[in-house]
Amino acid sequence: MIEGFTQSRIRCGEVSLSVHRGGKGEPLILLHGYPQNHHCWERVAPEFAKHFDVIVPDLRGYGDSDAPVDDKGHTVYSKRQMARDIVALMDALGLASAHILGHDRGARVSYRLALDHPSRVRRLGIIEIVPTVDFWANWNADLAMKAYHWTFLAQPYPLPENMIGADSDAYFRWTLAAWTRAKSASAFSDMALVSYLAQGRDPARLHAMCADYRAGATFDRDLDETDRAVGRKITAPIYFLWSDIGFPSQTPDPLDLWRAWADDIQGNSCVGAGHFVMEETPQAVLDAFVPFFRKG
Repeated sequence: MIEGFTQSRIRCGEVSLSVHRGGKGEPLILLHGYPQNHHCWERVAPEFAKHFDVIVPDLRGYGDSDAPVDDKGHTVYSKRQMARDIVALMDALGLASAHILGHDRGARVSYRLALDHPSRVRRLGIIEIVPTVDFWANWNADLAMKAYHWTFLAQPYPLPENMIGADSDAYFRWTLAAWTRAKSASAFSDMALVSYLAQGRDPARLHAMCADYRAGATFDRDLDETDRAVGRKITAPIYFLWSDIGFPSQTPDPLDLWRAWADDIQGNSCVGAGHFVMEETPQAVLDAFVPFFRKG
């Protein structure tokens, strides 16, 4: 549980999502990334809840939400489908629109939500990603070594599932620690780490996480290419926060990559964190996004 929040399961179209909620004010939806779940927000969500009605779902396939089996076209875990889940969640809660803040895979769901359902997004926060198609386009040998999981997890079923499943605790402990600035799992609370490791032991959720990346290598990338070709842009104001040593920082100019997708964008690099910015430097996240969303 997140301190001060209540948990419920809410039917969102074809899946039920586990949702934590707390606070009052304008609605703010927080979307987690890989290989995490709602726990990644536990250090900032109570502070956000002093200003907003904060809604923290586990994405399909993660945490305590449903984890359906992937399809051959990798649409089940496409960011388009996951964005539809969030729209269905908003409908179930009676929300016409909301602020959206996403990290990692959750940020990819967030910007797809803003592209596909612009009227539902008031203001958009992005942490630690550049658009999927641009990230693939900027690969070189150095980035391929650092972001090896993009190709490994996207390999055909059941290769990555079997390899990770042989010792999932070791794999996820290494992954979580390696992506922090200190190269240590000490960045995560005991409760969060237990939750992340338990998730990785579940064959259905391990499959879902791999399917998430299979979609990123195929359906999601193709969809971005199509949108870019016709000049589709995000209309919501965007604030982009990234680590100075994280994955976006390996591209030439991460903020400039986002300017091709939106006219109203601002952002800055965060010093002091690795990839898991909310857990490593929670105050930097609050300092960036509380004022940004309150402008709405």
